[in-house]
Amino acid sequence: MEPSVLYEVRDGVATLTLNRPEVLNALHNDLAAQLADHAEAAARDPGVWVVVVRGKGRAFCSGMDRTALSTGKIGEAFYRHWIRGLNCLEDMDKLVVGVLHGYSIGGGLQLAVACDLRLATDDAVLGLGATRHGLIPDGSIMRLARIIGLGRAKELTLLNDHIAPEAALAMGLVNWVVPAADVDLKLGEIVDKAFHASRTATGHAKRLLHASFHADPREMIEEIMRAQQDCMTSWEVEAANRAWDVSKSDVRFYPPKG
Repeated sequence: MEPSVLYEVRDGVATLTLNRPEVLNALHNDLAAQLADHAEAAARDPGVWVVVVRGKGRAFCSGMDRTALSTGKIGEAFYRHWIRGLNCLEDMDKLVVGVLHGYSIGGGLQLAVACDLRLATDDAVLGLGATRHGLIPDGSIMRLARIIGLGRAKELTLLNDHIAPEAALAMGLVNWVVPAADVDLKLGEIVDKAFHASRTATGHAKRLLHASFHADPREMIEEIMRAQQDCMTSWEVEAANRAWDVSKSDVRFYPPKG
């Protein structure tokens, strides 16, 4: 039986591919569990610098598997795996990029907003839908307003409208929109930029950006100083300084030297 999520690591990039194309990668218990397990594997792997989440076939993800939901096969285990996976993607010290094409709705959009950045094709359809089915969008309810503001988040969550990629770009829901034929080229550009950023600094920056929504910046001074000290004593800052001294250029951190 085919796995519900494919996992591949190549050249510093871990790719998690939702693999239920016959139902537009609709979510069920096995997919949620495998997504969480693979996200945790990528987080642990020191050879992984960037994580990419995408879908096989005609869509990124069409949301909850309504057949599984209507027959009582979606329960607490699903939600716990789902939240575990999304939290891991958000918390890991690596850049996580969601690649959205076709239907990217319901749980698909919830998964996307747990990623750090979102690349959408111009044929993507984005939206939620949980409240229309009597549920809350648990994967986005604590994230969406931070990305697009409370008013927009309420509109998407409570009215469940589908929006075009250009509108999503305008409100900051996605970071880039490209023709479907160009998506891998653009993804390669994003990954290359990530390889030129210190992973030590990336991890601290992600964590502190999230913390900034919960704490007064003045109360975080000592935590910021500890993070900066960790960066200052990392091999990455030594490599960056060496490259600047030798050629006045930036350094590519992946693959690590030595």
